Amino acid sequence: MITHIVLFKLKDNSAESVETTAQVLRNMEGKIDELKSITVGLDVLHSERSYDIGLITTFESLDALAAYQVHPVHQKVIVHMTQVREASVSIDFES
Repeated sequence: MITHIVLFKLKDNSAESVETTAQVLRNMEGKIDELKSITVGLDVLHSERSYDIGLITTFESLDALAAYQVHPVHQKVIVHMTQVREASVSIDFES
């Protein structure tokens, strides 16, 4: 199993903007066969070092993660995220 975690800091971190973007991420659920699970969380502390949204996804293998990366549904999400994010960080690990 591969766990893929991404944290997003948005240019506009108003509650409305964060929720809209979180929904864009949630909308991948059930649309990408390789995506075994998805959790989208919104920051509750709002500290100086906080990111606005956390995405946790799981895949059966690195090949499945690679297929997800190029899937048309994910590609549309990337377009949105490129427009709204100020920064992002990620990690992928065996779980």
